[in-house]
Amino acid sequence: MVKKKDTTEERIEAVEHALSKTEQFIESNQKILTYVIGGIILVILLFFGFKKFISSPREKTAESAMFRAEYYFEKDSLELALNGDGENDGFLKIIDDYGSTKAGNLAKYYAGVCYLNKGEYQKAIDYLKKFSADDLIVPGMALGGIGDAYMQLNQTQKAIDYYLEASETNPNDFVAPSFMIKAGWAYEVLGNWAKAKEVYEKLKKEYPQSREARDIDKYIARAKANLNEI
Repeated sequence: MVKKKDTTEERIEAVEHALSKTEQFIESNQKILTYVIGGIILVILLFFGFKKFISSPREKTAESAMFRAEYYFEKDSLELALNGDGENDGFLKIIDDYGSTKAGNLAKYYAGVCYLNKGEYQKAIDYLKKFSADDLIVPGMALGGIGDAYMQLNQTQKAIDYYLEASETNPNDFVAPSFMIKAGWAYEVLGNWAKAKEVYEKLKKEYPQSREARDIDKYIARAKANLNEI
C-alpha cells in the first residue's frame, strides 16, 4: 500500500511540475503567443472576408458575363463568342478579367474549342491546357480536343497520348470509346498496327455497349490483316 501511495504522489508531482513549466512558458512568451494567435484569427477573418466580399461577387459577375458568350458559342458564332459583340464580353475578355473564377476557368475551355473549330490549333492547345476541372466529362473532352489539335498539326504521337489520357480520365461509354478509336486510327497513321489492334480490342472488351463498338470488328480485322494474322 505504501508503494502504491508513493507512486501516486510521484505522478501528481510530475503533473504539477509539467503544469508549472507550461505556465512559465506562457508567461515568458505571452507577447509572442498573443501575436501568433492574433495572426491566426486575422488570417481566418481575411479568408472569409475575401470570400464574401470579393470572391463571391466576382464569381457572379463572371457567370453573368458568360451567358452571352455561351449563346454565341452555341450558335457557332465563334468570333463573337471569343471577342464579344461590343456590348457583351467574349471568352477572351472574361479570361483576362475573371480567369481565377470557375466561370473564367470554363471560358478557357470554350476558347480552346473555338480556336479548334477555327483551325487555329496551337491557340486551341494553349487554352485547353490552361483549363482544369473536376467535372465528370469536360476534362476528358478538353484532353481529347488537345489530341485533335495535335493530330491536325501532324504531331500524331502527341495526339495519341492525349486521346488515351482522355479515355482514362473519363472511363465511360460516352467519352472513352470515342477517343480510344481515334487513338487506334492515329496508330494506323503511324503504321503501328499492333498498337491499333490492342486499342480496338480493349475498346471491344471494356465498352461493348458503346456506339463505337458496333463497327469495331472491322477495325480489328483490318489491323490483323496488316499484321498478317488473318
